[in-house]
Amino acid sequence: MQFHLNEEQSLLQESLRRFLDNEYGFEYRQSIRRTSPQGLRQNWRVFAENGWLAVALPESVGGFGGSIVETLIIAHEFGRVLVIEPYIGCAVLGAQTLLASGDKGKIETFLPEVAQGRLRIALAYDEPGLRGLPGPAEMKAKSTVNGYLLNGKKLLVIGAVDADKFIVSTRLEDSGRTGLFLVDADTPDLERIDLPLHDGTVAQELVFKDVHISQTAMIGNPDIGLQILRSGYNQGVLAICASMIGAMERAIEITSEYLRTRQQFGQPISSFQVLQHRMADMATEMELARSMLFSAMAAVSSGNTAHADQSVSFAKSLIGRSAKFVCGQAIQLHGGIGMTEEYVIGHYFKYAMVANALLGSSSRHDEACAAQLEHQCLEDCLDQEQVR
Repeated sequence: MQFHLNEEQSLLQESLRRFLDNEYGFEYRQSIRRTSPQGLRQNWRVFAENGWLAVALPESVGGFGGSIVETLIIAHEFGRVLVIEPYIGCAVLGAQTLLASGDKGKIETFLPEVAQGRLRIALAYDEPGLRGLPGPAEMKAKSTVNGYLLNGKKLLVIGAVDADKFIVSTRLEDSGRTGLFLVDADTPDLERIDLPLHDGTVAQELVFKDVHISQTAMIGNPDIGLQILRSGYNQGVLAICASMIGAMERAIEITSEYLRTRQQFGQPISSFQVLQHRMADMATEMELARSMLFSAMAAVSSGNTAHADQSVSFAKSLIGRSAKFVCGQAIQLHGGIGMTEEYVIGHYFKYAMVANALLGSSSRHDEACAAQLEHQCLEDCLDQEQVR
């Protein structure tokens, strides 16, 4: 697989970089964070006008027919400036899960609205037992005469604060299959609890207590509900990994500039060999993370589901740790000023901590990788026994 951007992708990256450098500086981000930690609707409209919400959606619903590559370009550039608006939560997780459902009616009804920035859909899948990974839900959907009753809880729903609808994963009580439902955010009896995150953004916890929804709210085929969920989830994980690489990249740039201007003993501290070694370690860690992202992107694009799930977990585990290391080192190299709320570099470390925790932490993905490897070893042993 080639990892060089074509002309259109390069233009997309350049336009994003130019806009964000000019319009989304640190002071502007701070003003948004203090007054509207879920981001500004006017910025969301600008994203839509520039086609960034539609780039990875099919042309049949008003998109540009792009791929995961375009999604990661946008996420990377947003990560460089720590964009607050929930691009990953709504434009990737929500939109791509709906697209993966294959539900033609709902796709044609709602995705054009998503592409135009008029509708936000967030994915609510996480539960206490899942700890960030997609899996069979404990939340129950009980069939009634005219619909379903939902009971349960969803944790850390990214982009939920201003979402118009939620895609909610459930366990169908009559069959045990995974049912995905499109639920209006203002549905009666749905409790929404704000969860302020360490980087200044806000997620939500959703509590369902006998929440009634219609039969038409189900999306996709429940026989493959978990597969649909994982498809959207994998794209969201790769997007958050790309955003962490963007954050690492910018943290290294800021730190390098600081070391060139900060003087000690009459010379810039960038000339000190020990600091050069630490910067080299940071750059090496970032490039290793970038290579891991490329590998996971290739796996997801291949269509091999088992390989894709494993590669995505490998990527999230390594890139989450790399982001914490690089951004933590950046604070160390800045000294005391790096710890202040007013200075930019500490916010990159906060972002790295939150991004690592969302959609499954590094430790959680390590567990998933270990379980997958153990399963593969058992299968190999059984195959060998059968050959004998």
